[in-house]
Amino acid sequence: MQVRSDESWFLAMSLKVEDVMVEDVVSVSEKATVREAAGLMEKHEIGCLVVVKNGKPVGIVTETDMVRRVILGPVDPEKTKVRKIMSRPLVVGNPQMDVDEASKIMRNRKIKKLPVIENGRLVGLVTTTDIVRSPEVMKMMIKAIKRSIIKEIITSIQQRLDLDE
Repeated sequence: MQVRSDESWFLAMSLKVEDVMVEDVVSVSEKATVREAAGLMEKHEIGCLVVVKNGKPVGIVTETDMVRRVILGPVDPEKTKVRKIMSRPLVVGNPQMDVDEASKIMRNRKIKKLPVIENGRLVGLVTTTDIVRSPEVMKMMIKAIKRSIIKEIITSIQQRLDLDE
């Protein structure tokens, strides 16, 4: 991992999506009911499912989708199919993508979960939490905080010295 010295440490990381993504992604058929999807999410203790059609990722259904489109909407979870409430088009990344690029996509698209596709196949999922909790990012954050604290101490000492003159 490399870091530039211009303080844009986070954006300059050469950490790849494959370094932080979860590989065991749970998916659901677009033909499944919302109730079935909610059951899968609870069973696996996860916040989203990638929706597939004929084995290909076509959308994503998240806890937010469930709240906004099912609980707050006139939708019968027993009869409604996942394809009716999923978010689409599916915004995706790839394993070799830099984490900063994936972060920019998520921020710009206002999403928290990014399915990772390679050769048309779902190979992982990266979330904002995965990125922040990765050991590499944590180390970089600690270094940046230490640098910031040191700068504050030096500035404070300089100001005191200037007052004494």
